[in-house]
Amino acid sequence: MPTSPAPPDAQPGTPLVLVSGSGRSGTSSLAGTLKRLGLHVPQPEVEASETNPRGFYEPQWVIDFHKRHLKELALFNIDSRPAAVGLVAAYLESGEPTAELREWLSDQLAQQRPGGEQIVVKDPHAFWFAHAWEVVSEELGADLRWLTALRHPAEVVGSRDIAYLSSQSDDLRLTKETSNVAGWVHAALLTEKVGRGHKRSFVRYADLLADWRSALAPVKEQLDLTFDTDLSSTDHHAVDEFIEPSMRKSQLTWDDVRTPDWLREMAEEVWELLGALTTTPHDRDTMLALDRIHDDYNARYADAVALTFDHTRAESVLAAREARDAQRSTVQQLRRDLEEARRSGAQHGAPDVGGREAARILRRAVVRRVTRR
Repeated sequence: MPTSPAPPDAQPGTPLVLVSGSGRSGTSSLAGTLKRLGLHVPQPEVEASETNPRGFYEPQWVIDFHKRHLKELALFNIDSRPAAVGLVAAYLESGEPTAELREWLSDQLAQQRPGGEQIVVKDPHAFWFAHAWEVVSEELGADLRWLTALRHPAEVVGSRDIAYLSSQSDDLRLTKETSNVAGWVHAALLTEKVGRGHKRSFVRYADLLADWRSALAPVKEQLDLTFDTDLSSTDHHAVDEFIEPSMRKSQLTWDDVRTPDWLREMAEEVWELLGALTTTPHDRDTMLALDRIHDDYNARYADAVALTFDHTRAESVLAAREARDAQRSTVQQLRRDLEEARRSGAQHGAPDVGGREAARILRRAVVRRVTRR
């Protein structure tokens, strides 16, 4: 991942803005606002849903691309595991994901209107594959820029609970709160790091909802973008109907989240440091402080893994035992079904199934049933 402290001076070509940030951080609001200000979102887009009725403003292909490869790696969007970084890096060495991305982005650039467009791609998964985006953008002459939505981690965790865990048990929700805070810290640190060496900007979700014109003024300057309106003007704009304070449904604090003290303090410090980058996106002291926290996070995570070694091993043994028991039960049931079919066939004059053929049928049926589980 790039670590240079300042953005390059070159102006390669088509602006390509990657909108990043932890899920439920306001990335959709940010991307939707940019679209209304004249930037182009590659089509087709992900359709709106109950969890996001105003729309996601995500290119469907990009979402499918990132999710498919993350699934292949058994990674999550805000995966808290430090080892996940190495897994992605090794996976990208095959060149396959990069080749797919190159083909798609090449098509998007070829479809541009005369005079060019500013492209905005929003996907909270993008930071995992930042290297692929960097390589492809440079090859195709696109000017990659990072725009990160910031939202307080307590609000993110609360918003994710409301959106995705409302039907789950209290025990699971409490466990996921700690996991989600850790995931927020990890994703925030990684997202900040991959943006180094590029034009980048950070914007607080609360600031965007309170006064989108003021919030986007530094974004416009830092990312060198062109909007279809003068941000100093108070004339009515389509964004006025899209952005409103009521969109901030979750306004929780740390009092509403159960997580270890050290993790809460770490998340709060990361939040404050990222906030400092809204005015100076490449401040060296801030980046060094974030690097120190990143090292601390990795060390504490390793301690946690070591501390829970017996628990993890026991869970693995129990899971394997349950899988064997389920397979044994399936085999027994299929044998009963096969024997019943034989008896029924004999009663109706059907030819008997030989032993080898019966075993083959049984094996295929077991594989199908176990796979469906």
